[in-house]
Amino acid sequence: MKKILIYNSGGGLGDSIQLMPLILGLKNHFKTSNFYYLGAHENHFEGKLKEFGLKITSLELGIKYFGFRWWHFILTKKRFINQNFEKIDLIIDLQSKIRNTIILKKIPHDNFFSATFNYRFCSKKNEYTSNNFLTNLNKFLNTEIETSNFDLNLIPEKLKLESEKLLPNDNYIGLSLTQGNIYRKKSWDIENFINLAKKISEKNKIPVFFIEKDKLSLIDKIKKQIPTALFPEQNSNLSCPALVTSLSSRLELAISIDNGVMHMMGLANIPMILLFGPTNSEKFAPKGNFVKILDSKKIYNSNNINSITVEDVEKLI
Repeated sequence: MKKILIYNSGGGLGDSIQLMPLILGLKNHFKTSNFYYLGAHENHFEGKLKEFGLKITSLELGIKYFGFRWWHFILTKKRFINQNFEKIDLIIDLQSKIRNTIILKKIPHDNFFSATFNYRFCSKKNEYTSNNFLTNLNKFLNTEIETSNFDLNLIPEKLKLESEKLLPNDNYIGLSLTQGNIYRKKSWDIENFINLAKKISEKNKIPVFFIEKDKLSLIDKIKKQIPTALFPEQNSNLSCPALVTSLSSRLELAISIDNGVMHMMGLANIPMILLFGPTNSEKFAPKGNFVKILDSKKIYNSNNINSITVEDVEKLI
């Protein structure tokens, strides 16, 4: 496999971070292959996620929102040939929209793997019966690829030193409470987080809040009620997802809703308690032996994340 192309239709940082264990596993398995990334949106691995050191070259076709317009079907092959490529040895389609997959398949290739329409677009017909994407990919390739944990040593030294300066001790519990997607009610009530942080303080632990720098009123509200709380990102001139992961490696435990910070924390491979409401915990939660999930759908048969109580969370700490 000289050339491997990975297609991702998701645009969020969390979407890209969630792919990292699979991409790292592929790169560890196909050590001499050249990896290319094609997205409907920007390649975050060359942008906001570049400090993680996961090098994957963008395939530039000059087609915005690739796969989301039917007329892309006409342009795709021509634009690909203009890149002086003959073909791709393996295309891995990481989404399941039929339109996007049909358009993606116009790129000349030897092998095409996609879960779309129950794996019917795969170039090798087989019985892909597992619910696990990687299990079926291994069957397709007749090999044994394993996902790989992110190596914290890849984070730049300046970010590690900054994390040690901001969180020098070992009795921290991290809290992430804000959501990027405002259209899905994934947020646990701020009063719940404040009450939980108070209980954390009573256990002689220091609550560490991961909140965007522009949420000044929220930060002030928390500071007034929890004087011991820390806000490390507010005290740093550095700002990037890799810093969040490096800071997370200094935590004893992290507690988060389903958001981008959850995925950044997950790369640190630390104990986590994750709160889910309307979104799918099995699909979106970071995988790991130290992850505990509170899903309101499974516990209370409700999409309302605020069905989960402070006591539910405290029992798992």
